[in-house]
Amino acid sequence: MDSKVYTVSELNAFIKELFDATPPFAQIAVRGELSNYKIYPSGHHYFTIKDSESSLKCVMFKSSAVKLRFRPESGMSVTAFGRLSVYPRDGAYQLYCSGLMPEGTGDLQIAFEQLKRKLSEEGLFDPTHKKPLPRYPKKIAIITSSAGAAVHDMIRILSHRWPMTKVVLLPVRVQGVEAPPEIVGAIRYANRYRVADLIITGRGGGSIEDLWAFNDERVARAIYASDLPVISAVGHEPDVTISDYVADARASTPSNAAEIAVPDMTEEREALYSCGIRASQAMDRRLKQLRTELEQFRSRRVLQDASAYLDDRRIELDHLRDKLISAMENELARKKHNQVALAASLDAMSPLRVLTRGYTMATNESGEIVWRTADLTPGDRLRLRLSDGSAAVTVDSIDGESI
Repeated sequence: MDSKVYTVSELNAFIKELFDATPPFAQIAVRGELSNYKIYPSGHHYFTIKDSESSLKCVMFKSSAVKLRFRPESGMSVTAFGRLSVYPRDGAYQLYCSGLMPEGTGDLQIAFEQLKRKLSEEGLFDPTHKKPLPRYPKKIAIITSSAGAAVHDMIRILSHRWPMTKVVLLPVRVQGVEAPPEIVGAIRYANRYRVADLIITGRGGGSIEDLWAFNDERVARAIYASDLPVISAVGHEPDVTISDYVADARASTPSNAAEIAVPDMTEEREALYSCGIRASQAMDRRLKQLRTELEQFRSRRVLQDASAYLDDRRIELDHLRDKLISAMENELARKKHNQVALAASLDAMSPLRVLTRGYTMATNESGEIVWRTADLTPGDRLRLRLSDGSAAVTVDSIDGESI
């Protein structure tokens, strides 16, 4: 049997040539589920596409990956486009992917939802961060295309509603890859040099691709970082962009942004006229009330007869004096009554009161009351206190027996 013997490298190279020379393998589309999706520091993407029975290794080089408008994730159903070839070192065939398309939903919608979720988790949509719009802005910066109909509509409405406001146009591209950095630069410029009190940024309607500049993460972060309040005015009523979520106020259309930005001069004039009428009516009511009070004061006796006031005060003084004297007499009577009661109680408790009932009180020469026989010795001189006087006696004998 005469057959050529290949080295492993030669065989793998031969199979690679077969794959590369097969036209269907040059541009092929494969549907499946992403698995083990990894992005390396080099910028290359490595992953596997699988179905219920098989799997296929894939690689997407950085040059193709930067064109993705969404972030692929494991578990996502996609259609992968590319060429099928062999990696000679491992002898394994794989798909060299040039593009990915999400199944069911477009890649832009996927990218929109992913960025929306990311920024929401970071707090860029938090209502507490939103700044109030000035009631009467002196200057408004409009960041949009100078060639579009949207800018002319906004300027027309602003000048009609509130002509006192100055409009500063910062022209930028609002579509294409150059649009996001230009919009970001205009927002930063407006903040750095304080060219206005309020920013309106947006554009007229279009497809999701046309509006995509306002779904750019750089634009969203520039709006969030703006010290000046920002109104987002992109597309028509159904159109919602990431800028709408981040901005301090969202307008359904550019024309609506102009209506939100400034008050209506006619309405303000009518409100002022109404306030003037109410103020005049309130003043009339107050004057009428004051006239009534003045008439009441004028009819008082004190204004008609100056001495009448003094007469009334004299009468009041006499009444107060009588009340004071009566109160003092009542107080003195009460204290006198209390004094008599206390004197009676004191008299009842006095030892002298006992003497009137036939008792005698004996004291020694020192004036101390003698209570016991033990305090006496024969020959002591005592003074006996009787009910009507006293007598001096001498102790002859002592009887210690109790009565």
